Amino acid sequence: MKSTPPFTVVYQDEYIAVLNKRSGMLVAADRWDSEAPRLDLLAGEKLGKLYAVHRIDKDTSGLIIYAREPETQRFLSEAFEKRQIDKTYHALIYGRPSWTEKEVTHRLLPDGDARHRTVIDRKKGKDSLTRFRLLGICGPYSWIEAKPVTGRTHQIRAHLASEGYSIVCDPLYGGNQKPVRLSDIKRSWQGDPYEERPLLDRLALHALRLELLHPASGESAAFTAEYPHDMDVTRKQLLKLFGCDPLAANPGSAVL
Repeated sequence: MKSTPPFTVVYQDEYIAVLNKRSGMLVAADRWDSEAPRLDLLAGEKLGKLYAVHRIDKDTSGLIIYAREPETQRFLSEAFEKRQIDKTYHALIYGRPSWTEKEVTHRLLPDGDARHRTVIDRKKGKDSLTRFRLLGICGPYSWIEAKPVTGRTHQIRAHLASEGYSIVCDPLYGGNQKPVRLSDIKRSWQGDPYEERPLLDRLALHALRLELLHPASGESAAFTAEYPHDMDVTRKQLLKLFGCDPLAANPGSAVL
């Protein structure tokens, strides 16, 4: 089986590089594992020096944007800090939310427990806001859209956990790490249980879309990252079984 590349280039010019990264890849230096493979260094071998302006979790797939020169790094870092960049994530979660839309505003404290998780802390936590939207229910799972207005570490995962939900295969915030298997959701499945491979066995969180003002032109730019293979296979199987497609209302690709 052909291995998934660590990243693909969604867009690049002399100012920015927008990449769609594989789950399991760090986007910048990590204090816990200084020797771990890093996307900025790996992509930099092809694109030249890259400057970090934001982060997404190692286990999250999807969009990451880098600056390609210092002035752009300052511009984009400030835009993220001032919440001027619109971020959209998709996630497959366990359970069926009773809400269609929900705002979660619990104050978050990163590295707040022995497992280095982000925790709810009304006194020491920082103001945080995530807007959630239910995209559809698929048997024991639900597809949701998450738009983190602030940018706290593990914000989506921590805010979901505070509401009693967890992302599929979340090793930190979910008690259930069981992979998604076709045999568990398709009653007529007749395959060999010893040969079956999971449809999805890693954190089902994907950074789908970024919208921002281009640092050079000042014009609005939007970029979209395709689902990775495992997540898209899962989407297609759930669509066949339950008629729910999380991408139905999110068409398109990178535009500028």
